[in-house]
Amino acid sequence: MVGASRNAMSQDMEIGGLPRDPKKIPKQARDYIATDHTRLLAEGKKPRQRYMEKSGKCNVHHGNVQETYRYLSDLFTTLVDLKWRFNLLVFTMVYTITWLFFGFIWWLIAYIRGDLDHVGDQEWIPCVENLSGFVSAFLFSIETETTIGYGFRVITEKCPEGIVLLLVQAILGSIVNAFMVGCMFVKISQPKKRAETLMFSNHAVISMRDDKLCLMFRVGDLRNSHIVEASIRAKLIKSRQTKEGEFIPLNQTDINVGFDTGDDRLFLVSPLIISHEINEKSPFWEMSRAQLGQEEFEVVVILEGMVEATGMTCQARSSYMDTEVLWGHRFTPVLTLEKGFYEVDYNTFHDTYETNTPSCCAKELAEMKREGRLLQFLPSPPLPEGCAEAELKVEAEQDREDPPEALGGSWENTGSQ
Repeated sequence: MVGASRNAMSQDMEIGGLPRDPKKIPKQARDYIATDHTRLLAEGKKPRQRYMEKSGKCNVHHGNVQETYRYLSDLFTTLVDLKWRFNLLVFTMVYTITWLFFGFIWWLIAYIRGDLDHVGDQEWIPCVENLSGFVSAFLFSIETETTIGYGFRVITEKCPEGIVLLLVQAILGSIVNAFMVGCMFVKISQPKKRAETLMFSNHAVISMRDDKLCLMFRVGDLRNSHIVEASIRAKLIKSRQTKEGEFIPLNQTDINVGFDTGDDRLFLVSPLIISHEINEKSPFWEMSRAQLGQEEFEVVVILEGMVEATGMTCQARSSYMDTEVLWGHRFTPVLTLEKGFYEVDYNTFHDTYETNTPSCCAKELAEMKREGRLLQFLPSPPLPEGCAEAELKVEAEQDREDPPEALGGSWENTGSQ
């Protein structure tokens, strides 16, 4: 049974039935085929790349994007997504170019009307009084668009083209102000910094909970202001091959963390341990402790909710690679009852301790439980053996030492003694 389950798990990562022409195979698949993962694992040189950093940043770069016009069709989002230095540069350039453009138009009107040739002539009625050159036209453009109104340079009623230009600049200036100020406001009020106060444990653990094998990780909120309508979900990122031979890099599989029971809706006042029950629908159903060290996967967790102070949606992300999943561990408690309140000790937020956990997969564990063979099987945490070997040892010891009628009780009772 162990050999069959291992073969079933290893088939997900094997490549077979691919086209004969190597050029028709995707680059990711060719690299995967050319890499001897078993040898690299034994030598400790296996190249690894995270799909998502611990900080929540995705390591995905979009290259060879031909339809760049799509970014301009959603210009507001494009400006909001820019880095701060580019956003401030665009903010400054838009206003400066607008002022220079209308300043040039004001200077051009004065030049065409001949106002620049009659500077200081008291009998001449210019379009804009006290406009003597491009610099003064530029200053008048700034005063007009920002509605400063110093009163030194003013438009006269004898300039209809100036009146039309004044209306155009006032309307266009209001649009520019609304667009750019709105863009800056949205960027400043983005709840990205709020997500930095949401914590994820450094490791995920696999251990028994309520007689079931579970994958668990811990989340916490450092602020006193709560995350409203907080919810959490998880994805398994793992390359696989379909039955038809199609290679799917970074395939995403949903991990149930309580969607059907409502446990994915969190009241995040104190740190919580999120649990995924490894059952028939779990992608870890046939994964044992020995197989965990041979697999290549990444568990991405996403915590979403609304910031209580602003009402904006906040999202915090993290991930756990296969090397960051500890088999046979539990999280150290962080909540203690003090006089009149509960205290959370974040010094032990990431700490775990070893606990007795079967080293076989959840599938074999369920079969053993149904067949009544899970009587005195309680391997110590560092034991790297599979279920089949453990079963043989337990049965051999029982045949030598215990009579059949003495094998009563349960696995839980044995573990509590």
